[in-house]
Amino acid sequence: MATFVLIHGGGGSAWDFHLLEAELTGRGHDVVAVNLPIEDEKAGFPEHVDAVVNAIGDRGDLVVLGHSYGGFTAPIVAGKLSARLLVMLTAMIPKPGETPGDWWGNTGFKSDESLSEEEQFYNGVPADIVAEAGSHARNQVSAEWGQPWPLEKWPDVPTKVLIARQDQFFPPEFLRRVVQDRLGFAPDEIDGSHSVPLSHPKALADRLESYLTSGPGA
Repeated sequence: MATFVLIHGGGGSAWDFHLLEAELTGRGHDVVAVNLPIEDEKAGFPEHVDAVVNAIGDRGDLVVLGHSYGGFTAPIVAGKLSARLLVMLTAMIPKPGETPGDWWGNTGFKSDESLSEEEQFYNGVPADIVAEAGSHARNQVSAEWGQPWPLEKWPDVPTKVLIARQDQFFPPEFLRRVVQDRLGFAPDEIDGSHSVPLSHPKALADRLESYLTSGPGA
């Protein structure tokens, strides 16, 4: 059984993965869902990485998953700990030296201002989960926003990129282009919203388990 290390997106928390965690632990896997120090104005990439590494402890057989903005931290952790697999889920794909603040303009991201925040992030998520989500949101003021991504190249770790077909924040056509441009391969796709761990936790767990027995990633 694997250890799944789950790294949340901007303004998020470990709670974002509670449904997925239940699915994975119910199948015998270990799960480490981390609260990054996003409310600390002094916390940059080193502090984010340390938070994840410290939470992992001496666990092995790691599958590191970065969701959305967590895509900036996950590859650093995966490379540092020689993970078995890196999974980028509806994620920002960084380039060496790029700051998270610059990523949006560099990729040509355009927000659909006709959609509410709930429509962008939580379409297809059960209403009771959406109602609870706001109480788990956190104010992201940490320093990595303006820090260059520190890796000189993508880590030497098998990598899967998984995008969501009903994502209304990072639309599929946008992420297909970004992934192809930056990593040189086409992403995998799954039904669900930007918040796949909340909208389709069972299907996501199925897909993650399938990655454990499939061939090496790109």
